[in-house]
Amino acid sequence: MTLGNVADAQTLKGSRSSMQRQHQEAVNLGYTFIKTSKAVTDFVESGYLVRVSPSRSVELHNVSYPYVRPSVKTFVERLGAQYQAACGEKMTITSLTRPIDKQPANAASDSVHPTGMAVDLRIPSKGSCRTWLENTLLALEGSDVLDVTRERNPPHYHVAVFPQSYETYLASQSRPQPQLVSGSSTEYVVRRGDTLSRIASITGSTIQQLRAANNLRNDLIHPGLKLQVPTGTALASSSTPASAPRVNEVAAMTEVTHQVKKGETLWRIARRYGITTDVISSQNGLASDFLQIGQTLRIKTSLSTQ
Repeated sequence: MTLGNVADAQTLKGSRSSMQRQHQEAVNLGYTFIKTSKAVTDFVESGYLVRVSPSRSVELHNVSYPYVRPSVKTFVERLGAQYQAACGEKMTITSLTRPIDKQPANAASDSVHPTGMAVDLRIPSKGSCRTWLENTLLALEGSDVLDVTRERNPPHYHVAVFPQSYETYLASQSRPQPQLVSGSSTEYVVRRGDTLSRIASITGSTIQQLRAANNLRNDLIHPGLKLQVPTGTALASSSTPASAPRVNEVAAMTEVTHQVKKGETLWRIARRYGITTDVISSQNGLASDFLQIGQTLRIKTSLSTQ
C-alpha cells in the first residue's frame, strides 16, 4: 500500500468498536486504569511510566502528565523525528497519560488515556504536514500497531499505541529487508511481525493483489508462509552479500534526479534504478520509507535511465 492511497483504504473516523478494541488491548496486557494523580506518581516511581521530554523534534503543549508506557515513548520519539525530517517543524503533543479523575467531561468511559498507552497530537496547520502525518499514522494502523482517530472537540489526533504489537513491528524493521535481485523468483517468505499491509508496501503491490495471487480468504498469515508477489518482481534478503561491482561498473555510475510520482514507493524506485532502498535513503538522508508526491531524490546508479 503506497502512502498516496493509504487514506483511501482506511479512515480517521472513530467508532465504538475501535474504542472497545483499544480498551480490550489494555485489559489483555494487564494495564491499570490509573485513577488519581498520586497513582500516576507511583507508577512513574515504579518504572511503569516514563517521562516524555521536549526535544528538537517534539514539543508538549499543556500536558499535565508527561508520562507514558516505555514503548509508547519510543513511538513518540520515532514519529517525532520522522515528522521533523519530513516537515521541518516539531510535532506537538497535547495529552499523554490522564488519570480517571482528570479526564475531560466528554471523555469515553473506556478511554485508554489512564493506562499510559495513548497520545494526543495537534493537527498540523500546513496541509502537506497534515497529509504526511495522517498517512503515516494510517499506515501504522494498517500494520496493526495502533488505532488512530481524528477528534473534533478539541481538534486533535487520538492515537492508542498497542505496545506489544509495536515492539514486534520495531523488531521487524531492524531485520534485513527484502531487496531486488535480478532473475530470482517472486516468492516471499513471511517473517515474524509481517502483515499483508507491510508486505504490500515493501513489494509495491496491494493487499488485494496478494490475497488474489495466494488464494487468501483473509489477512491472516504466519511466519514461514510462502507468498507469491503478483508484480513479477524478484525478492531476496538484503543480508545476502551482493557481488562486488566491476571497475567499469563503478566508473559508469551516474547521478540522476528522480521526482516522486503518485503511486510510487521507495521500493519501486529502487527497483527501477537497480539499487536498494537503503542506498536511496542514505543518499538522500531519509528518516523513513515514506515519500511525498513531487519530492526530489538524487540517485547514483549504473543503469541507463534513457
